[in-house]
Amino acid sequence: MSVSLWEKCLNSLESEFPSQQFNTWIRPLQAEAADGKLVLYAPNRFVLDWIAERFLTRINELVKQFSDNQPPPVSLEIGSKRSNSEESVAGTASPFKSASKAPAARTAAAAETPMTYQSNLNLNFTFDNFVEGKSNQLAKAACLQVSENPAGAYNPLFLYGGVGLGKTHLMHAIGNQIIRHNARAKVLYLHSERFVADMVKAL
Repeated sequence: MSVSLWEKCLNSLESEFPSQQFNTWIRPLQAEAADGKLVLYAPNRFVLDWIAERFLTRINELVKQFSDNQPPPVSLEIGSKRSNSEESVAGTASPFKSASKAPAARTAAAAETPMTYQSNLNLNFTFDNFVEGKSNQLAKAACLQVSENPAGAYNPLFLYGGVGLGKTHLMHAIGNQIIRHNARAKVLYLHSERFVADMVKAL
């Protein structure tokens, strides 16, 4: 099997998918040619399942497209390449590195240093300037309850509706109201894709 096969697939996938998707899910994969198969190693079960559900079909299509002869079957496994032999497919990125143990002094110092973060909240979106109507009265009432009782009322809260009905406004309003009541509260506004990417990096 040509060691450049996975490189060709990677180049094509990188051009097809948004950079955040590619760097989060596909780039961490390690590839190896073994027993006539192209084995792709995922760092954990979560990534493996995500790849299998959303990207494997396209990967198989590209393997077939770039294969000179009979395309090798693609296998997904958890772990990393067994060796750095010539059979290992070149051009793959290293898997997520596990954190090394830091000296006790550094650990203590890090614990004393408060973690900085950016809430990403839009301060202009509040309950006071929210345009209320029949279509969003219930949603506003639920969001007010959440802001007054964080992690208690309606946990989790799902907002569904058409464009321009105030879903984003209400989400920011919840965060702004929580901070207004408790300046020390930590509130973070994230798109789902960024949340998943951060979670995968933390695994």
